[in-house]
Amino acid sequence: MRSAAERADRAPARRRPKASPAAPPGQPGRPTGRKTTDKTAVPLTPELQRIKAMVQGLLAMIAGLVPLTYLVLDGHFGTNTALQMVRQCDLHLISKLRADSALYFRYDGPYAGRGPHRKYGDKVDYHALPDRSLQQTTIEDGVETRIYQLEALHRDFAQALNVVIIVKTNLKTQARAHVVLFSSDLTLPWDKLVDYYCLRFQLEFNFRDAKQFWGLEDFMNIHPTPVTNAANLSLFMVNLAYRCLRDMRQIHPEFSVLDLKAHWRGMKYVEETLKMLPEKPEPILLAQIFARIASLGQIHAVPLDSIAS
Repeated sequence: MRSAAERADRAPARRRPKASPAAPPGQPGRPTGRKTTDKTAVPLTPELQRIKAMVQGLLAMIAGLVPLTYLVLDGHFGTNTALQMVRQCDLHLISKLRADSALYFRYDGPYAGRGPHRKYGDKVDYHALPDRSLQQTTIEDGVETRIYQLEALHRDFAQALNVVIIVKTNLKTQARAHVVLFSSDLTLPWDKLVDYYCLRFQLEFNFRDAKQFWGLEDFMNIHPTPVTNAANLSLFMVNLAYRCLRDMRQIHPEFSVLDLKAHWRGMKYVEETLKMLPEKPEPILLAQIFARIASLGQIHAVPLDSIAS
């Protein structure tokens, strides 16, 4: 549950009236009294403070048992403030920028002879990306996918960014769209960056399954310990179900979580029923009973002979 301060931080900012220019037109240079701001010393929002505390608590809990290098966050955290928060935790950020983000190449031209050295070069044109940055081209179902990787600068960020741009083009309609991923680690290869960002969606799937199948949104506990136990049990059941599905899908590739729950529920019913019998059936008959009862309620029933054997 987000606090009121976090909800206010996520709310879209109201349009503000344009401020009057600090210096009259035609007067070059920095306005009087203006100082260079340190982009690494930025105040953290309440939301980022909460995330930072959670990350630091996790790092202290594992205490180096599992080496962590990257923190993957969605596009809402594709900002310099979030990047500085992650760097304060000694991690690297992997996130997504807006599709219209203004990125620049480093300036590699000659020195003008006066003033500070120029930092920003040409602006990155998403419709004319350089061929030297192209890493991979694939075509599938009439859609061409091109992946570019480049080191770019953003005026709002304190450091250079490792940027991966995924461009998809419909070869029939020539419709075009692109996604801009980035990392603070300039040495991270493009394929690893894409794979790590895709892991964020697996987390979404895990929470979806925990809520849909394992009661994550149904428990009514309000105290910290019961809430922790219920949440951990739900997520543990997600991992256990995936492990069981791996075996069942070798027999039936379409076997689902609902099929798995029906299968084990039927097995439990048979076990409780057998406890009431004076004598247990023969092993062959017992296996057939287990197979038939376990298949009741399944959407994609596994063949009985494959289970009984």
